[in-house]
Amino acid sequence: MDKVRALIRAHKLIIFSKTTCPYCIRVKNLFKQLGVNPFVFEIDVEGDSSIQPALYEISKSRTVPQVFINEKFIGGCDDTMSLNNKNQLVPLLKEAGLL
Repeated sequence: MDKVRALIRAHKLIIFSKTTCPYCIRVKNLFKQLGVNPFVFEIDVEGDSSIQPALYEISKSRTVPQVFINEKFIGGCDDTMSLNNKNQLVPLLKEAGLL
């Protein structure tokens, strides 16, 4: 849990992801299109089985991707896309100094 919290604190935008997950790929592409370079933690590459249980304790979500901006959990793919569609994602990114 401490490792996950430290990663969230260390990065203004972090995506916990799995390399083959289509929803993760979609979210990573969205940020790329917006011109933002998030820190991406690929859970399946790291091979640390404690990451997803720790994420669940923080976000109450078992799925990936999990997106955090300024230490706040904004959600997964659907939530992130919805924020973008409502023109609410860019202001969050600007507030974090990422745009």
